[in-house]
Amino acid sequence: MEKKKVVLAFSGGLDTSFAAKYLSEDMGYEVHTAIANTGGFGPEELERIRERALALGAASHATLDVTDDYYNRSIRYMIAGNVLRNGTYPISVSSERIFQALAIIEYAKKIGADAVAHGSTGAGNDQVRFDLTFQILAPEIEIITPTRDMTLTREYEIDYLKKHGIEADFKKMEYSINKGLWGTSIGGKETLRSEQTLPDAAYPSQVTAEGEEKMTITFEKGEPVAVNGVRYANPVDAIREVERLGARYGIGRDMHIGDTIIGIKGRVGFEAAGPILIIAAHKMLEKHTLTKWQQYWKDQIGTWYGMFLHESQYLDPVMREMEAYLETSQRNVNGTVEITLRPLGYTLVGVDSPYDLMKTDFGEYGEVNKAWSADDVKGFTRIMANPMKIYHNVQLRNGKEE
Repeated sequence: MEKKKVVLAFSGGLDTSFAAKYLSEDMGYEVHTAIANTGGFGPEELERIRERALALGAASHATLDVTDDYYNRSIRYMIAGNVLRNGTYPISVSSERIFQALAIIEYAKKIGADAVAHGSTGAGNDQVRFDLTFQILAPEIEIITPTRDMTLTREYEIDYLKKHGIEADFKKMEYSINKGLWGTSIGGKETLRSEQTLPDAAYPSQVTAEGEEKMTITFEKGEPVAVNGVRYANPVDAIREVERLGARYGIGRDMHIGDTIIGIKGRVGFEAAGPILIIAAHKMLEKHTLTKWQQYWKDQIGTWYGMFLHESQYLDPVMREMEAYLETSQRNVNGTVEITLRPLGYTLVGVDSPYDLMKTDFGEYGEVNKAWSADDVKGFTRIMANPMKIYHNVQLRNGKEE
């Protein structure tokens, strides 16, 4: 009898390594692995992942590069919205999982797979992101999730692989590390306890730079296009350069504590020098180039956009409406921001932009008014005070005062 064909979303980590072996050995599937690279893996790493998949018994392995698609359809809107989940996390994995799921399900349909599988556990967000995307785009394809369905521990998976003669750096597998263009998440051990944090050694990037260093990021219509005066044809390359410079100082390390889609609290460590520096610089540039109400409403949209991405609502049409607003809000977000880098920190220095609203002929803040008189301000203040005067007058009339 011909074996059923399953496409496994494969990263080479513990959960997907277990799934690859289990699906073929215990469930009898013809396993085809595929990695959807969102910019976190270089050629050598991708080759190691391919070799690992084949060593685990995969019938074939595919590398699907979705980095540019991920930037054009998500990251640039997250920059425009200054998206930081709970003011901390640039929803690195949250957003990239959607695009990995999109690529995996399209590949599964392309090769005529009977099923699609992923290595998510039953206690996190990724299971929803993969399942929801798969169900919407290919409801006819079965979804298989061994780690979730069997409620497996990392220790069980390691023992299973050892018993099947699979050699690996199991010590390294104590942490679940997810790398992408928009940051790296680190989960496991200390992140499972509220009172602990990750040791320095758990972070893939180590602090190697000392002292201070100046860096500039240039934006055009809200997108990063140059770093330290060097222009890049693709914003993806500008992001990689900011990441390279910032990671040497250990910038962008933090612990995210948030509410999962399934309703429990979760913690994950992350490092994201590129996203943290780009968003900080972009937000500062916007303070100079957007009006008060542009900033206010864009903050609301950005918060909702980030929340919907995090909660796997990317395919809802309201996301396209929010993206349209975020895009048009960036037409004047042009200029260069200077940042000082130092170990484990940074300082925003200043902005140079032809659209800087501080550069005006109307006045200099706290110094000189040029477009109005003292009497203008006195009259304006009297009118502005009227609603509050009326309120307090009525309170006094009724024998009350707040």
